[in-house]
Amino acid sequence: MTILLFLLILGILVLAHEWGHFFSARKFGMKVHEFGIGFPPRLFGIYQDPKTKKRIIVWGKGKSNLKNTVSGKEKQDEGEFPATLYSLNLLPLGGFCQIKGENGEKSTKGGSVLVGEEESDSFGTKKAWQKIIVLAAGVTMNFILAGIILGIGLMIGLPADFSGGVDDKAIVVEEPSIVIQQVVESSPAENSGLVYGDKILFLDDQKINTTQELNNYIGASEGREITAKIFRQGEELNLNIQAEKNENDNYMIGVIIAEAGIVRYPWYIAIYKGFVAAFFVLINIFIAFYYLLKNLILGNGMMFDVSGPVGIVNLVGESARLGFNYVLNLTAMLSLSLAAINILPIPALDGGRIFFILIGKIKGSPVKQKYESLAHTIGFMFLMVLIVLVTWRDIMHLFN
Repeated sequence: MTILLFLLILGILVLAHEWGHFFSARKFGMKVHEFGIGFPPRLFGIYQDPKTKKRIIVWGKGKSNLKNTVSGKEKQDEGEFPATLYSLNLLPLGGFCQIKGENGEKSTKGGSVLVGEEESDSFGTKKAWQKIIVLAAGVTMNFILAGIILGIGLMIGLPADFSGGVDDKAIVVEEPSIVIQQVVESSPAENSGLVYGDKILFLDDQKINTTQELNNYIGASEGREITAKIFRQGEELNLNIQAEKNENDNYMIGVIIAEAGIVRYPWYIAIYKGFVAAFFVLINIFIAFYYLLKNLILGNGMMFDVSGPVGIVNLVGESARLGFNYVLNLTAMLSLSLAAINILPIPALDGGRIFFILIGKIKGSPVKQKYESLAHTIGFMFLMVLIVLVTWRDIMHLFN
C-alpha cells in the first residue's frame, strides 16, 4: 500500500512538471514528439491520428531509448508518430517531454533536411527567452502545485510549529505537543526505539510541554537512564533512554523535535498562506543545498540525511500512519524539492539546459550539439549513480 501511495505521489509530481513543459511548448508553437511518464524503455503509448481522429495504442519501445531521451537528441524519423505520443515507461524515476529540435538541430525525413516553414515548430528556432520559459515551466508547475496542496491542507488543517507562536488568524485544530521530526542515526534515541512522529508526553514523572523543558531535563540527567512516555499510533509506550555527551560536552539523545500542532485557516487566507509557505520552504531548500555542497567540498560530511527512493517510500509510509494532512505536507515538500533540484545548473536537468542556452547567448552561437548531448548523458549517468548509492544506503539502514 505504501509503495502504491508513493507511486501515486510521484506520478502527480512528474505529471505536473512535464505538463508545464508541454503546455508552454505548445503555446509557443513547438511540436512535442512524446509526453512520457517514467523513462524508456517504453511500455505503451497512445496518440490520436490527425486524419482519422482515432486513438491508436502503441505497445513496446519502438524507436524509444533512454540515451536519446536524456541527451535530448532529435528523433531522426519524424514519421514514427504523426502526433504527440503519450507514453508510460518502465523506469519510474521521473518523466520527459520530448520537444522537436530541443538542441536546435535540423529535423530529417527520408534522409533530407527539413527547412523553411516546416522548422517553425522547432524548439531550436525559437528565441532564447521562449526556450528558457519552456524549460523553467516544469519547475514553475511544481511550485504552483506545492502552493495549491499547502493551501488545501491549510483549509483542513496542517502540522505547524508553535515554538514561535501562531498567527492570530489561525484556528487551532490540535493543541501542540513535542513531536519527533528526525532521529539521528546510531543515537541513544534510535537505540531506544524512538521514531519519526512520536509524541513525547513525559520524561520520568515530569510532563514535557515545550522543547526547552525537554532539553533542560535531558541536560540535567547527567547520563542516567530516563523513561520516556510517548504516544504512537493511538497508544502510549514507555521507552528507556540513556543520554550521551556530544562534542560540546552537553547531554543529548539525538532527536530533532518541534512543538507541533494542527492549525487551519479560512479558505480565503489558506490559499495565500499556502503560496507564502511554499516560497519560504523553497528558499530554505536552496539554503540547505548550499550547506550540503559546502560541507561535502570541505570534507565535513553531510549535516543532514539525504533520502533516495527507498527512504522516501519510508517517509510516505510514516506520514500515512500519522494522517492525511501529513501526507499532503510531505507531497508539497517533495514537489518543492523536485523544483529546487531541477533548476540547478546540472546537465540533464532543466537548469543544465537553461545553462547551455545562456552560454550560447553569451558567446553568440549555440553550443555544439554533440558536446551538449554528451554533457547531458554524463549528467544523467551521474544522477543515476547517486540515486543507486543513496538507495543502497537507505536499504542498509532498513536492515540495520
